[in-house]
Amino acid sequence: MDLAGKKIVLGLTGGVACYKAAMLARELGRAGATVQVVMTQAATQFITTVTMQALTGNTVYTDQWDARIANNMPHIDLTRDADAIVIVPCSTDFMSKLAHGACDDLLSTLCIARPARVPLMVAPAMNVEMWQNPATQRNARQLRQDGILLLGPDAGAQACGEMGEGRMLEPAQLMEDIIAAFQPKLLAGRRVLLTAGPTFEPIDPVRGITNLSSGKMGYALARAAREAGADVMLVSGPTALEVPHGVQRIDVQTAQQMHDAVMANVAGQDLFVAVAAVADWRVANASTQKLKKNADGGAPQLQFTQNPDILAEVAALPRCPYCVGFAAESENLAQYGAAKRAKKNIPLLVGNLGPQTFGRDDNTLMLFDEQGHTSLPHADKLTLARQLVREIARRMAA
Repeated sequence: MDLAGKKIVLGLTGGVACYKAAMLARELGRAGATVQVVMTQAATQFITTVTMQALTGNTVYTDQWDARIANNMPHIDLTRDADAIVIVPCSTDFMSKLAHGACDDLLSTLCIARPARVPLMVAPAMNVEMWQNPATQRNARQLRQDGILLLGPDAGAQACGEMGEGRMLEPAQLMEDIIAAFQPKLLAGRRVLLTAGPTFEPIDPVRGITNLSSGKMGYALARAAREAGADVMLVSGPTALEVPHGVQRIDVQTAQQMHDAVMANVAGQDLFVAVAAVADWRVANASTQKLKKNADGGAPQLQFTQNPDILAEVAALPRCPYCVGFAAESENLAQYGAAKRAKKNIPLLVGNLGPQTFGRDDNTLMLFDEQGHTSLPHADKLTLARQLVREIARRMAA
């Protein structure tokens, strides 16, 4: 569990998005965290303390003079063993309090009194006009300058019926951000370009040639790179996966489209990771109309031409990024992986036995470099992705 052993102080301020805080509290618990809820009086107008206590299993605090804490110092005691404070939702008023150091209730006071080692994250939630107000934007800038992490906001439909920026992130997105806050920032300031998923090569308008790649390893690696502090762009073939929060995705279908998207965006990248299972060939004589069965039972005559080698082309650029390739083999992984790394002329290649892991949530990876090869033990793909990010960061630094 990503947050096992962590204590999260979850602060709620006044806003209709408090219902999302209830969902987030449940997800934090499922991820292994202990959740201590602190609410402002305004928050209790939108959701009850009983609800939050039932979801977390812990007493909810609302009053800075709460006598249930023996020394009457909940603003001190509630944060001394905390790993993070997360304000969800964070109202316009509460952002102003934090920006100006106001301490007129329990939640604002414990935020100011928190130890320096305890990170503070806030998820703004407000009407679009309130978010865009110059005063709110000044406060947001001040919070960032003070080292407070702003989670969002998002843009979209709002409870008031208006549209625009100011909508609170969804619980799943907040979970990704909170988990990411605890990951080491090994790629901070780096720009990362990845490919993921299969490609689809048309035979006619309704048929095509593809493969069994689900895209899960590439998407996990995109998330892990973003968690490590990188600015991540993901060029993805057709998948049913949700793009990791904070990752920019470019959707493509064919190998040629993937090649064009990569070459258009590779300039200025620090790291290129070619995870996608790119088709080696495409149909040169693809039909513009649906092919019909022949009366005599004969099959259509397909002619193939080779697709561009995206990884090799990037690696051959005069100012290429650090290049990492992936290879899925059905046999002789150690032999074929080493040969492919040398052929592509790249510093690192990651291999796996593809047919056994396509579509699965777990994998085993073998890393090939100039010194030979090493294995990453069997694990879920996100765990492997984080381990691989560490390996890549170490090699890039060296």
